[in-house]
Order: sequence, then structure tokens, then C-alpha cells
Amino acid sequence: MRVFAHPDQSRHMPQFFLQRGQVRRNFEVPERAEALLAALHRLKVTVEDPGTVDPAALLAVHDAGYVAFLAEAAEAWAALPEKGPEVVANMHPSPEMLEQGAVMPDSVIGRAGWYTADTACPIGPGSWESIIGAASCALAAAKVAAGGGTAYALARPPGHHAYAARAGGHCYINNSALAAQALRDAGAARVAVIDIDAHHGNGTQGIFWRRGDVLTASVHGDPSGYYPWYVGHAGERGAGAGDGFNLNLPLPRDTADASWLDAVALAAQRARDFGAEALVIPLGFDASEHEPLSFLKVTEEGFARSAEILSGLALPTVIVQEGGYNVGVIGGLLERFLTAFGR
Repeated sequence: MRVFAHPDQSRHMPQFFLQRGQVRRNFEVPERAEALLAALHRLKVTVEDPGTVDPAALLAVHDAGYVAFLAEAAEAWAALPEKGPEVVANMHPSPEMLEQGAVMPDSVIGRAGWYTADTACPIGPGSWESIIGAASCALAAAKVAAGGGTAYALARPPGHHAYAARAGGHCYINNSALAAQALRDAGAARVAVIDIDAHHGNGTQGIFWRRGDVLTASVHGDPSGYYPWYVGHAGERGAGAGDGFNLNLPLPRDTADASWLDAVALAAQRARDFGAEALVIPLGFDASEHEPLSFLKVTEEGFARSAEILSGLALPTVIVQEGGYNVGVIGGLLERFLTAFGR
């Protein structure tokens, strides 16, 4: 298995995080990448620098105006009077505004609201470099899988909550969607995305919602009581050409290994039935029983067994790092997962 990490992955240092009306420290810290890198070194794998892709590569799944916003926002924000240290929107266009012809403002304040879904995606100095570095890892890993191999992308910041033109939930560029699209472009007729992060992969679902060539399956905490709150329910199947090619498997609070693994196995079977020729795994460790934003109760052994289930598909595979915020345990979980996955 080849492994990719970008040297700029720690330049993104978000501070702002709002939870239940309280401003708290942000959990998506550079130490996450350091813990995962340490685990890779313990595994004695060669960690490769993927280089940095041209931002135009991101347009495969993202809107050009949105990509430009991500690249320019920190500098534009720094030029504002009486500003905070990071780009954080204080208003977003409501459905009523959009229905009545809302227009995106020129101001970075207005664009921040337009291009973000929530306040959990602050942009500061260095954020763009980490964002494009993470995307570069995903695309490098996809190139390996396109050649029939398996690769892991240490993508930080994560990406599966990012829509084509909207950031949210610590995510800016949808690294997993980029990998899936790259596999399609390389010739895979059908690609399966099986997301095992504790949170629903709403951005990935949104990007492929009307497409039948990419199956999106997500095993996650029930959004009735967990982020992203509004989508991720079992009845969401896709639309148009994508009808029937989106599978959501929401689980109740405190779900442990047995039921979680049953859901992972169901998603894997759906990928078989779909006839997938390649696989993308958005790998989050926030389903861990030790997660600070806990909802599910998956053990270290559970993650290893999930790797065995997914490896059993025997497909060219891209494993893309998503969430997991307990820096004391995520390294060990990565070791168990990659060792069990093999190949």
C-alpha cells in the first residue's frame, strides 16, 4: 500500500468552533496529522510527498468561484477593519432568500456566508495551503488505484462534508469525491464510496446525488441527534439518474461494534451488487468509543474488522482520511485499520 502526506498539512490552524452556543477550542488541530504520521512511521511505510496539484484539478467536482474563494478568502479578510483572525460567516442566505433571487455579494463577508454551511470551517493564514495539500494527497492516491493498487491519503483538513460550492464541518475540498471522480476519469465505469466516518458524508452525497456511476454509501450516527442534522436519513436515495445509488445507514446513539459492522457489511454488499470497479473509503475515526465528540462506540477491534470487510471487496482502493479528533488514539486506530486492510 502506498501512502501520501503533504508537508503543508499542518499550516491550517483553525481556532474558532461553536458548540451549543459556546465558543470552544477547535478539534481539527495540526496534532491530528502528527499523530497519524507517527503511526505511519511505526508501520515502517514510506510516506510520499504527492506534490501540489494545480487548483484547476479541483474543478472536477467543485465550482470555480468557490475554489477561488478558498484561495483568496484569508487575504481578503485580513484587509477588513476590525476583523477577527479567521474567516467566519455571521450570516448565510436562507432558502427564502435563494428562492427570491439572492445574489452573492462582492464582500468577503457576504461570500463567506454564501460559500459556507456553518461556522465549523474557519479559514485563516495557511488554510489554503493545507486544503490544496490534502486534495493533492487524494489525487495521488487515486492515481495509484487507477493503476490497480491501493493507497492511503493522509488528507488534512478532511473533506466529506464539502459540497461542490460550500464548506462545512471542518471540510473545504471534498477529497473523497475528488478521488472518486479521478477514478471515473481514469476508466472505472462504476465507483463505490463507502464512508465510515461517524458523521454522514453529506457533501459527497450532494456531489453525486444525480449520478448513477458513483454509489455513495454512508454508515453514520443518526442525524436526528447528530451533525449534519438535516440530511443523512435512510430515505435519501438520490434523484434522476442517481435514484437508488445513494445508501444511508444511520445508527442510533451508542451503537457498538456488532451493529456498526453489520452496517459496514451491508454497504459492502451494496457495492458488490452495484458492480463497482474501484472503491473509495472516507475513513473517519470519530466513531471511536474514545471520541471527544462521541456518538457511536466502536472499538479498535471494530475498526480492524471493518477493514477486513472492505478489503474483501478486492477492488483498487483509495483510503482517504476524514475525521477522528482524539489525538491520543487515532494513530493506533490507523495502524489497526491499515494492517488489517493489507494489500
